[in-house]
Amino acid sequence: MNSESANSINSPSIKIGICGFGTVGGGSYNLLQNAGDEISRRVGCSIDVVRIASRSLKLEDIDTTAIISNDPFDVVNDPDVDIVIETIGGFDPAFEVVHQALANGKHVVTANKALIAERGNELFAVAEENSVTLAFESSVAGGIPIIKALREGLAANKIDWLAGIINGTGNFILTEMAEKQRQFADVLVEAQELGYAEADPTFDVEGIDAAHKLTIMASIAFGIPLQFDKTYTEGISRITPEDIGFAKQLGYRVKHLGIARRSGNGVEMRVHPTLIPRKRLLARVDGVGNAVLVHGHAVGSTLYNGPGAGADATASSVIADVIDIARQKLAGLSKPLLPALGYLSMHDDLAVLPIDEVETEFYLRIPVNDVVGVMAKISSILQDFDISIEAVIQKELDSKTVPIVILTHRALESKLNSAIAAIEALSDVSGEVMRIRVETFDD
Repeated sequence: MNSESANSINSPSIKIGICGFGTVGGGSYNLLQNAGDEISRRVGCSIDVVRIASRSLKLEDIDTTAIISNDPFDVVNDPDVDIVIETIGGFDPAFEVVHQALANGKHVVTANKALIAERGNELFAVAEENSVTLAFESSVAGGIPIIKALREGLAANKIDWLAGIINGTGNFILTEMAEKQRQFADVLVEAQELGYAEADPTFDVEGIDAAHKLTIMASIAFGIPLQFDKTYTEGISRITPEDIGFAKQLGYRVKHLGIARRSGNGVEMRVHPTLIPRKRLLARVDGVGNAVLVHGHAVGSTLYNGPGAGADATASSVIADVIDIARQKLAGLSKPLLPALGYLSMHDDLAVLPIDEVETEFYLRIPVNDVVGVMAKISSILQDFDISIEAVIQKELDSKTVPIVILTHRALESKLNSAIAAIEALSDVSGEVMRIRVETFDD
């Protein structure tokens, strides 16, 4: 036996309790079992699961020496447990479980993005009061270590902006629509059959899941408190194969992005369908993959790409947090080395801008009656609101109604809204104007 292995065995073990034994909880347990020797070599001691709380797991279902119960509070109140892994999901009882664990002086690792985005400010305060860590790498982008990248790897940078494909379900749907010219509703059914989308897909397709993740990333990137309620959120259910085709003609792809940007007036936090240039690497991330593009003032643009969900990928991030905490405990640190959101002093003066105050380029698809002069009227309205046109596609169809597609230069959202209202009021406009924001992410 070499000295390294002997030291590992002689060191005290770190004892883990897992609350919730579904995809992520079970995956985390399996990773600790299957890679235990390698993890011990990295940490300097063994990491042992001693308690599991699950509503469905039975002792005969798993080969383990851990105590199994159906009450997560058995885990958080056990004095032998050093670190609690929370993979219950949702708010109830997850919030109470995490809160109690922290109050008991236990470190917590969670994959619960909704909990962090909406209640994180409160929970981080409890963690700080008790000198313990609340770690959450796995809450954003699955196996991609984006939290560590933003908080630690890019700590010397002032982050200018970030943009991410951070929901695999939405990315799968848009990819299928683009590659096979399929309708949104048809692809959604397939995504549900494949297990990519839930029976109720609202959180995924309407952008709520992505908004939770963007809220967390923006807080770390800009040093602002978590403010999920101020994140503008728009889904992909109105996107059509027609829009995707027109975007391709203009040199773009349609992606569902979370975008956070520091501007002169404050911080933008928004989730919505977005046209991005096809040449961008971000535009080529397809299927259920995730990717985050970050621009720092010193390093420039860096791209983080990988699996955004799944048992193994998410467990990779969960156990990475466990390893960090174990190292901290073995070093004898009396309090966490890193602030949870990366800043000891937050930028409380950076306001989150309402969407009306955001300026972008726009794609507009306007259904009009095929009559002379309608384009001139639309152009006049856009000019009245200081919106200039970059490109136009006007299709001649065997129909009384034709689409006019316009790509605008940068314009203020509030002005664009007023222009759309005026355009839709025209007698020769036969339906609602489809609007998709455009981002080029120039360096």
